[in-house]
Amino acid sequence: MSRTIVPAEFRPPRGLGNRHVQTLLPRLRPLVALERDTEILNLPDGDFVELAWVRPAPGRGNAPLFILFHGLEGSFDSPYARELLAAASSLGWRAVMMHFRGCGQAPNRLPRAYHSGDTADAYWLIGQLAKRYPRAIKVAAGVSLGGNMLLKLVAEQGGDGLDLAGAIAISAPLDLAASADALNRGFARVYQRHLLKSLRGKIAAKMAEASLPIGLTLQQLEQLDSFWAYDNQVTAPLHGFASASDYYRRASAGRLLGDIELPTLIVHAADDPFMPADLLARLPVPSDAVRVEIARQGGHVGFMESRHGHLSSWLTRRVARQLQDWMPMPHPLQVTTSRP
Repeated sequence: MSRTIVPAEFRPPRGLGNRHVQTLLPRLRPLVALERDTEILNLPDGDFVELAWVRPAPGRGNAPLFILFHGLEGSFDSPYARELLAAASSLGWRAVMMHFRGCGQAPNRLPRAYHSGDTADAYWLIGQLAKRYPRAIKVAAGVSLGGNMLLKLVAEQGGDGLDLAGAIAISAPLDLAASADALNRGFARVYQRHLLKSLRGKIAAKMAEASLPIGLTLQQLEQLDSFWAYDNQVTAPLHGFASASDYYRRASAGRLLGDIELPTLIVHAADDPFMPADLLARLPVPSDAVRVEIARQGGHVGFMESRHGHLSSWLTRRVARQLQDWMPMPHPLQVTTSRP
């Protein structure tokens, strides 16, 4: 095993180690109560993304900033989003999540959607936040699709191309073709069916309002029952790819792991049902800037543990610890002491 790839400390509760149980458990718990302010961030091409800012926010402008990118068809109401944003906020970070186009409370404007390699919107957001909070350290985290996107972005931009102190990728599908294959087998088809139903619904609504460059009828759209079929007929033509294979090859971040210069943590479960068990073995050795922690169990964005007799998110605890590690120490001149 590469020195950049190490075992994770996660251990599931007795009897709850099955990968599908771990994947589904977070959705069976009550959502963390969290207040937000919504901001519409306009993009250079005339479209927009919706930002969810955790409330209350720190009063000082140099408070550290935590930026979250969700997974496929995720939102502020995804269990992991609430958990991670709340944890960052409780540590004194200004916390914000970017909804990918069409994933917020309103459909996006343009005849397009979002995809796993779509780095331009995140790049624009981070640039805007750099201008707004120039003295704040910033850490970005991405979950599933958002994790793949974030790793691709930091690899493309190099060590100083982004105003980020670090990046965290969770359960990222680093080989999109392999993930599409994994989701088309066994019980994982349940996840595929659920996600495709949501994706098709959004595209159907757009087809009813305006023409889309995909050449499908609504009936043909409904018959797209695998990610290979959907990405070949919808994702690829909507976003300038020749085919699903072309999209998977160009959008997958795994091939870029050796190029990452920014301090980066990747958290992954070997039993993730969205990916093949040997995912990391298929990919280039990560650079020295990357630390990959692989848990033997944990499912897809699961990582539920027993803590003080209650089900708890090890994933949230691990991310919080990483944020604390990257939290800037106060400058000696900023520390004030009272005289005796």
